[in-house]
Amino acid sequence: MSLEKYGAGQDPYCYAGSATLKNRLGIQNEIDLANAERDLSALAADRIEFSAPPYDFSFLKLLHQKLFKDIYSWAGEVRSVDISKGDTRFCATHRIEPEAEKLFHALADNNWLMNRPRDELILEIAEFCGDLNVIHPFREGNGRALRLLCDFVIVNSGYEISWQNLSEEEWLQASIDAVNCNQPSSG
Repeated sequence: MSLEKYGAGQDPYCYAGSATLKNRLGIQNEIDLANAERDLSALAADRIEFSAPPYDFSFLKLLHQKLFKDIYSWAGEVRSVDISKGDTRFCATHRIEPEAEKLFHALADNNWLMNRPRDELILEIAEFCGDLNVIHPFREGNGRALRLLCDFVIVNSGYEISWQNLSEEEWLQASIDAVNCNQPSSG
C-alpha cells in the first residue's frame, strides 16, 4: 500500500512518513497492522450481540467503536480528513453526518426493510450499504462496520447471511459498482 491509498497524503491518522495508521498496538508496519486489525476486529465482532432496530448513525458509530476500540483511539468517531480511494472520492467531512442521517431516516421510513421478499431485500440492502459506503464515515474499518450493520438488518428481516464465501476482491468490486450505480450481471 502506498501513501496515497486513500488519496490523503500524509494525514494526522498516520505515523509520520508512512501510510500506517497510528494504533494502540504501536505497530508501524502496514501488513502487520492489517493482520492484527483483521484478527482483533473478528474477535470483537464475535462478542457483539444482535440488536433489533432502531438503527441510526449513532448505532453505526457504536458498532465501529466496539469493533476497533482495541486498535484505534478514534474508533467510533467520524473521520476528520477528506479521503478517496482510486477514482472514488468519499463524502466530504462536513457532509458525513447529514448524509448518513438521511440514509438512516430512509431506512426507518422503510421499516428497517422488514417484510420484504428476499430479492427485494437484497437489492434494498445493497443500495443502502453502497450509499453508506460512499459516505465512508470512518478513517478505516468502514466495510466491517457496514457488514455487521447489514447483518443486523437482514437478521431482523427474518433472513440469514454469511459473508464467508465473499472475497475481498468481490466486496471491493461491489463497492465500486455501487459508486457507479451498476447492478451486477446475472451471469
